[in-house]
Amino acid sequence: MKQEIDFIKFNPTQNMTILVKSNHPIEEYKHIATKMMSYDNVNAEQVGFIEKSNKEEADAHLIMAGGEFCGNACMSLAAFIASEKGLDQDALAELRLEVSGTDKLIMCQVKKMADEYLCQVAMPVPNEIEKRTIKHDGCDLDVILVSYQEFTHIVIEVEQFDKWNRDKAQRLAKLFGSTLKANLVGILLYKSHSAELAPLIYVPHLDSMIWERGCGSGTASLGAYLAWKNKRGVVAQIKQPGGTIKVMADCYKEVLVSLKIEGSVGIVAQGKAFIGV
Repeated sequence: MKQEIDFIKFNPTQNMTILVKSNHPIEEYKHIATKMMSYDNVNAEQVGFIEKSNKEEADAHLIMAGGEFCGNACMSLAAFIASEKGLDQDALAELRLEVSGTDKLIMCQVKKMADEYLCQVAMPVPNEIEKRTIKHDGCDLDVILVSYQEFTHIVIEVEQFDKWNRDKAQRLAKLFGSTLKANLVGILLYKSHSAELAPLIYVPHLDSMIWERGCGSGTASLGAYLAWKNKRGVVAQIKQPGGTIKVMADCYKEVLVSLKIEGSVGIVAQGKAFIGV
């Protein structure tokens, strides 16, 4: 017996994202997401579920399959709502989203371009940014923890995105995933001389570990780290395998007060998927 799932598939900086429109019990989210992300189904890096918000001021409610927060999924949902409303070419829409992983409404701006949407999202500001030295593989390793309500990103500055650094990142993701009470752990390898990011995202609840081609929330955390490190606001274009995402971090008296990302989203598919129950 096959279960029918209504979905839309998006391309936000090649961080392929599925949003489910049909209604399903929340306890089925993990199973549905695991099946739909697989190579032999719709195939994507993450899955979210669109629900009606209980908050009158919110345009929609987005719940990610692992309960995590996802900036690219927010941009994808904002693009979908704008598409459904028939947003005119070069017109701008402002939306508010209720999103898993944060208790604050997420503000989104969407502009209709020729064949995609330019989206800007006001991201959650980290609760804490701290430098920590940990023992790993018998060596001292300096890392930066960027901590939020329900997820944590770890920034590690590297010279190369080589196999040694990638293997180390994957071991660290598992380590922090088992020790931190977080719905998501991201290891952000960063080459400062070229402003390049290689984001590894681990969702313990789904046991999903993916080297993403473009990570919105990781880009925001990197911007927060750069503002914290330099003690001033930052505007940066962060290059990733799937393209570039812009981050804007504003400070007041050396304190981070605002964090935004901007990127493009394409709607690439819409239809029904069939998965085994």
